[in-house]
Amino acid sequence: MLMLSTELLSDIKKRLTGNNHHVLLTSHANPDGDAVGSLLGMFHYLKNKGVTVSAVLPNQFPDFYGWMPGAEQVVIFEKEAKTAKRLIEEATVIFSLDYNDFSRVGTMSDFLKNSQAYKIMIDHHPDPKEGFDVYYNTTETSSTGELVYDFIGQMGDKERLDSNVAVALYVAIMTDTGSFSFSCNYPKTYRVTAELIEKGVDASKVHKLVYDNYSESRLRLMGFALSERMLVWNDLHVAVIYLTKEDLKRFNYKVGDTEGLVNYPLSISTVNVSVLITEKDRKIRLSFRSKGEFAVNEVAAKHFEGGGHKNAAGGYSYVSMEDTLKRLKDVLSLYKEKLDYKITY
Repeated sequence: MLMLSTELLSDIKKRLTGNNHHVLLTSHANPDGDAVGSLLGMFHYLKNKGVTVSAVLPNQFPDFYGWMPGAEQVVIFEKEAKTAKRLIEEATVIFSLDYNDFSRVGTMSDFLKNSQAYKIMIDHHPDPKEGFDVYYNTTETSSTGELVYDFIGQMGDKERLDSNVAVALYVAIMTDTGSFSFSCNYPKTYRVTAELIEKGVDASKVHKLVYDNYSESRLRLMGFALSERMLVWNDLHVAVIYLTKEDLKRFNYKVGDTEGLVNYPLSISTVNVSVLITEKDRKIRLSFRSKGEFAVNEVAAKHFEGGGHKNAAGGYSYVSMEDTLKRLKDVLSLYKEKLDYKITY
């Protein structure tokens, strides 16, 4: 477990007590389960501690996280910019949860960078950038949600970890490990989730609320993507799903509708890397997943202005979909030998 120095811990404790501090919680753009879960887990913990706290996200999170306690209190910068800017200006402490670079917060970036608040980063992505006062980060963990759990423990506040905190952190861990199918080969992760369940988490119900909460259009989009928009490059052991703006519009796309889609092709026994390509305004987003030791974050960082984890990363392209597909195949062809492997126990 990460350990803060005695001096640093004492300083943080002082900043999280009394009425003269306003704490602001933030996370990255296009928030996923770990972003929303770690944010709400910290929100409820600080509320229980008597701290004045607010939460701001750059844009809307998926509807299937809207049931989580406190979700309705999160300010969305994209919708309520005036309120969000005021909260940033008033903040004396800012937590950066599940991101380690201010470029990850979209249009909020400059406001957070220019803030004079004390900035605490809690994150599990590699290569943290400058600009934070406290770096509570490691890649050797399941999720930022688990790090928030550790942080609460270091603060000596385990008794403030109630069912609301536990549910949020459980969602963070569950979603960032694909329901405990990757990034969770740490015995401690299971000890933490056991303690969260002891605090009142109904694991079965939480799973249903997140994963059995699709709209009809989302399910039809996924079916279309797999049947009509999946390419399998057998010689490279790679599968690619590509969705144009027209495809997304056809199926009434909402934020979160493609979440998890990139993982499906990895169920093909001969596929070691899966890439989901979605066309946005003025850019194309690439989401990479791999199984085994192939590091997709290196590919994303070197060739597509991105980064992330070894087995889960993202990047961008600024050319057409056709040209993006061609470039992706050319790039992955450079790794042909490394992509030819089989996982064994």
